[in-house]
Order: sequence, then structure tokens, then C-alpha cells
Amino acid sequence: MYHIPMTSPSQRTTRPPGRPASATRAEVIDLARRAFLAGERVDIQAIAGQLGLSRASIYRWFGSREGVLGTVLAGEFEALLTRADARRRSAGARRILDVLYRVNRWMTDNEPFRRYFENEPLAGLRILTASDGPVQPLVVATVRELIARAEREDDYRPPLEPDLLAYALVRLGEAFLYNDNVAGISGDVDRLHEVQAALLGIPEAITKPRTDR
Repeated sequence: MYHIPMTSPSQRTTRPPGRPASATRAEVIDLARRAFLAGERVDIQAIAGQLGLSRASIYRWFGSREGVLGTVLAGEFEALLTRADARRRSAGARRILDVLYRVNRWMTDNEPFRRYFENEPLAGLRILTASDGPVQPLVVATVRELIARAEREDDYRPPLEPDLLAYALVRLGEAFLYNDNVAGISGDVDRLHEVQAALLGIPEAITKPRTDR
């Protein structure tokens, strides 16, 4: 499990009164990310006040509060996947499986992420899994790029068309980590690992998660 440094609210700075607003999208996301990692509710009004913006300005950039949250979550996923890929020692299909295992484990063990789902379960599920939402398309693209790196660097030959494979791997993750409470497998990273291994064509005998990578 990865440790992500958290920033307390007291460490944030407020734009001095009367200072012209010159905030950027990146500053909005930075403050939203700090709140998320601190386990706080992402308050658009508070962010706007700190940056000397109106909520309308933020909504013009991101569409809604869900757009802001989605950008934060997608960025966290991309950063974690990139870090996991840099640390892995495997190649090809095994590389993809090991990286996804690390990411999936983080999604279930990370305290800010779990707290967010506890506080906003329905909104969180919608933001993460909607096919036209702010997260899923970016997550699929990130996994697609992981597959592309394995193709370029490891001479990997995916069993499916890469775009379809990336989409299937992400949708499996959603089903096992978030959606399937009735079946009793929500948050079951090890069973997800087995199914993703089968999809990637990795024999059962070598699918034990490599947590030491």
C-alpha cells in the first residue's frame, strides 16, 4: 500500500483581499486534492474563496463539483499506475497484471479513498464508473498506455485489441471493487487478480500477486 502525504487545512494559503483573481485550473485541482487526501469534503465554495474566484468560474472549467472530483481521482489513478509501473520488475502480460494489482490494492486500502466512498457512496460510484463521466475514460486511456508500453518495451502481444483489453480490465475492476455487493465480492482484490490474469492469458500457476515489486 502506498503512503500519500497529506496536507492539513492549516497549511493552505488564502489569496489576500483585493488581489486580482489569477487562479488556474491546476490550483483548483491542487486544493481539491489536498481536501480529498485529508479526508475532507471537497467544498467548491471554499476553494473558490481561497483562490479569489466565483463558483461559476470553477464550474465553467470543470462543469460541476463531480467534474472537479473526477479530475482529482483520475489524476491519483494515473500517478499511482505510473509509480507502480516504474517499480515493477516483470514484463509483458505479467507486468500489466502486477501493476494493476498494486493499483487495485491501493484503491481498497487507501484511507482517503475509503472515507470518500463512505461519505458519498452514490456520487462516488457514479463519478468513478460512468462511461461518459470524468474518470472512466481517463482510467481506460491510462491502462491503454500501460498496454502500449508493454508492447513497445516487452514485445507483448495482447490477446485482444488493446483498446478493448484496456476497457475490459477497467470494467472488471469496477465490478469487483465497487459494484457487486450482492455477490459478496466488493473489494476482493485477490479474486479480481485471478480474473484479470485469465483475461491477460496468464496461467493460474503463476498468478500469485507479487507484492514485493
